[in-house]
Amino acid sequence: MIPLSLCNFVRVGLAVAAVFFFNVASVSAQTPKPVGLRLVAEGYVSPINLIPFEDGSGRVLVGDQIGVIKLLSKDGPAKVFLDLRPKVTKLKNGFDERGLLGIALHPKFNDNGKFYIYYSAPLRAGGPEKWDHTSHLSEFRTLPNDRSQADPAYEKLLLQIDEPQANHNSGRMAFGPDGFLYFGVGDGGNGSDVGLGHPPQGNGQDLTTHLGKVLRIDVDSGNPYSVPKDNPFVGNSKAKPEIYAFGLRNPWGLSFDRGGTRELFVADVGQSRFEEVNIIVKGGNYGWNLREGMEGFDPKAPLKKPETMAEKDAEGRPFVDPAIVYKNAKGFPKDTDAGGTCITGGYVYRGKAIPHLTGKYVFADWSRMWTKSDGAVYVATRPETGSNKPWKIELLPLASHPDGQLNKCIVALGESADGELYVMTNDGRGLEGETGKVFKLVPQ
Repeated sequence: MIPLSLCNFVRVGLAVAAVFFFNVASVSAQTPKPVGLRLVAEGYVSPINLIPFEDGSGRVLVGDQIGVIKLLSKDGPAKVFLDLRPKVTKLKNGFDERGLLGIALHPKFNDNGKFYIYYSAPLRAGGPEKWDHTSHLSEFRTLPNDRSQADPAYEKLLLQIDEPQANHNSGRMAFGPDGFLYFGVGDGGNGSDVGLGHPPQGNGQDLTTHLGKVLRIDVDSGNPYSVPKDNPFVGNSKAKPEIYAFGLRNPWGLSFDRGGTRELFVADVGQSRFEEVNIIVKGGNYGWNLREGMEGFDPKAPLKKPETMAEKDAEGRPFVDPAIVYKNAKGFPKDTDAGGTCITGGYVYRGKAIPHLTGKYVFADWSRMWTKSDGAVYVATRPETGSNKPWKIELLPLASHPDGQLNKCIVALGESADGELYVMTNDGRGLEGETGKVFKLVPQ
């Protein structure tokens, strides 16, 4: 689930919002207008995905990390859409990052009923010795004449990725404007991208593995899929052709801007000093594990700032800087603005209900500390075109929680078909109890 790294954000009151620049924290005189939260569903363990039906019905699928997907409609109780628990690897009752991790509906779902799931399965037969599990990307479909119910007898396995450790799995995915499926894969786990299953250069920088990457495939051709001809490493015998971008640690949040730029935003969870949000470009190298945020990174001393920072990778490709960077409390324990634990990704807001958020990247922080549930929602504003200033980050005040804290852990955000946003939470105890809830951001 939430990656094993700490992030950092200051908590401030309703009257002011903290504004974060790289290595600088200041206070803005401007504060986003407060928004409300409306409870729309509860009774989950760890709600991790919210995927809308694009048919005007307002229905959404909510994926629970334990392996159950429920269908929510405007009227009537939630009903089980698909139960994958028999296929998911055995999960811990406490903290666990494995499970059902990603869901995406085919762009022509209304016609063909196809959808895709990324989940943690037991280690495949013949998998590397002592490795933890195998991630599955599979195609599923609904019953022929009922889009509200999955066919439990159908699964088409598209791709298997062996995982050396239990953490850093990602699995977030979405179809792009080009009709291809994009999905994130973590670096294989452990820490610093080292240890069992991690080559000397780290999985993030190793193009012969899917680990530590954003992948892009065509599910509408080939058997079981094909690789788009313009993927950046097609024809390179020393690279996986599915790779679209690389140098990532745990790309936990992955979303396209459904309006405006159509850019792909990926929130990558950091190791010890920085968290980041990247705008993904084809063939881009985002630096892990040679860089973290906009600093160098030393796997042997992850808490220290290296004296030097690489500007290019081993092949001479320049690194792509993140769009949004903020400090991680583990790396800055003496900073008064320390307090967060993990970025959980977000969306560029394109709804109509809260116009002052339009065009801003809305995202969440899981919690200030592991021992306390106090997640918060933030807003990042893009600088003016041509400006070299960083994105401005502000706390989004919640009317029911003036300090911005929910007293819950925020597992993920979700987006409806009309661009409205949802906040998925639990109490942070891991995969036990049914404390998971789904809230909708609403105008106040």
